[in-house]
Amino acid sequence: MDLEKVYAAYRPLLHSIAYRMLGSFSEAEDLVQDVFADFSQLDSSHINNEKAYLIRMVTNRSINYSQSARKRREVYTGEWLPVPDVSFALQDPAELYAEQESLSYALLVTMEQLTAVERAVFILRESLQYDYDEIAACLQKTEANCRKILSRAKEKLQKRRETLPLNSVKAEPLIDAFMEAAGSGHIEKLVALLTEDAILISDGGGKVRAAIFPIFNSARVIAFLKGVIPKHFLGDDYQYVHVNGQIGILLIQGGMPKSVISFQLDQDERRIERIYVMMNPDKLTHVQLP
Repeated sequence: MDLEKVYAAYRPLLHSIAYRMLGSFSEAEDLVQDVFADFSQLDSSHINNEKAYLIRMVTNRSINYSQSARKRREVYTGEWLPVPDVSFALQDPAELYAEQESLSYALLVTMEQLTAVERAVFILRESLQYDYDEIAACLQKTEANCRKILSRAKEKLQKRRETLPLNSVKAEPLIDAFMEAAGSGHIEKLVALLTEDAILISDGGGKVRAAIFPIFNSARVIAFLKGVIPKHFLGDDYQYVHVNGQIGILLIQGGMPKSVISFQLDQDERRIERIYVMMNPDKLTHVQLP
C-alpha cells in the first residue's frame, strides 16, 4: 500500500465528511490525521476497497467524536455556529465542482438538531450521493434502516423550514442593498430587505463581543444593527466571498479577517430571513486574504 498516494487521493473527501459532521476545520483535520495514522498500521491485504474503508472509519469516528463535541458546546459562550468554509474567486473547475457539492451554511447550522447518525446518513446520501447499500455497509445498518433514518432527518429539517437556498443571482442585489444600507447608516432601508420573522445569530465564542442569544424579528434585528454599526461592526473594508458555496461577506479590520456574514433567503428568494455572523477569531484562522 502506497500510503502517500492513498492520502493524496482521499484526504480531501475524508476532510469534507468530517467537517460536515463536526462543523469545525481543526477538529476535522485532527480526526482525519488520526484515521490515516491508524489506517497505516492495518494489514492492507485484507482491505478490498481503500476508499470505502476510509469513509467508514472517518464517518464512524465522527459520530463518536460528535458526542463529546456536543457536550463542549453546552458550556460554549453564546451561540455556537459551525466554522464557515470561506473561498474567494473560483477558477479551477475542480474547485467549482467542490462548491456545487457543498452544503449551504444555513443547512449546516440546522443540521445541528440531527443526531450524529442522522447527520451521517444525510451527508452520505444527500451531499455525496452514496447508494443505500454503501451507506448501510459504512454504518453497519440495513438499507431499510438507513432509508428510515434519512426520512426522519429530512422531516426534522423541513419542520424548521431550513431548505437549501439556491445560490442564484437573486441573492447578490439583496446583499448589495444590505451592505449599502448598513454602510451608509440608513438602517431603515433594511426593513424592505428582511422578512418579518428574520433572525440574526452571531458567534463570538466569548472572544469578542457578540449577541449571546439569537435576535428574533426584523424590528429587533434592525435595532441591533443600529447599535453595533456605529461601533465599527463593519470593520474598515469588506469583500464578497463564497461561504459554503454561496455568496457572503468577509469583513476586514486592519488587513485581517474580522467576521464573516452569510445569509439565507426566504423560499421566494426575495428577502433575507437568516443572518449568520461569525466573529469568533478562533474560527477565522483558516481564512487567508488573497
